Amino acid sequence: MSRTRRITTRNATFQQWQALLANRTKRHRAGEFVVQGVRPITLAVEHGWSIHAMLQSDGQRLSSWGRDLLELTDQAPRFLLTAELMGELGGKDEETPELLAVVGIPADDLGRIPVTPDMLTVVFDRPASPANVGALARSADAFGASGLIITGHAADPYDPKAVRASTGSLFALPVVVAPSHREVLEWATAVRDKGVEVEVLGTDEDGDVELPACDLTGPAIVAIGNETRGLSNAWREAADRTLRIPIGGAASSLNASAAGTVVLYEAARQRGDTRRRTAGATVEG
Repeated sequence: MSRTRRITTRNATFQQWQALLANRTKRHRAGEFVVQGVRPITLAVEHGWSIHAMLQSDGQRLSSWGRDLLELTDQAPRFLLTAELMGELGGKDEETPELLAVVGIPADDLGRIPVTPDMLTVVFDRPASPANVGALARSADAFGASGLIITGHAADPYDPKAVRASTGSLFALPVVVAPSHREVLEWATAVRDKGVEVEVLGTDEDGDVELPACDLTGPAIVAIGNETRGLSNAWREAADRTLRIPIGGAASSLNASAAGTVVLYEAARQRGDTRRRTAGATVEG
């Protein structure tokens, strides 16, 4: 078990954790980020992510969850913070978290995404909203995707808003950031060289084929466009086919993460995906 340190002031260590929450550049320079919330912390530990530190609220009685987590991470440095300091890092005004985790950021390596005959990988092209990144990661995990790739100038998947919106799915699903479409297409070529004839699909309101008519049972990379501008010209040109989601009402389009969720659900439905829970799913507001 590692030594426990107490922090009672906003010292340099505390300020570094604050910076990890607020500053993308400092997160990636340090190679770590702060994880808030019971489920995200639990899944980070369960899926073997590197735990750089555990932060505990001093004087607060630990729940059985907290005791178990500290036992599982007993080799990680531990810090006791005042309730006030934990509240500042916790991101919630209504309660003081009993635990927070500082977790290592994995390498952005497309090789982390498993290549299988039925692989389904989602690309989110230039998303602006961290919450949408987290929401799409959650849907990708729920509907059996093999990974999520974020391309271009985009929101950070390790932003606290993204981590929270994923409800922990960020830790269960390979999420990789790629500079542009080029790296993803090179990876797709390498996948084909392994004998997996992966198809590149794009989503667009003027797509070639309506979603229900598209066969999604084979290996596929599905690109979802930016919330405002949609799919880039580069992805449109790269796509073997483009899909459109039929919608009605006064809406002109769907939210990007919602559109991705619809495509993922349709793919799972066509595949009769046995990974889905037979008891069904809940929808949270």
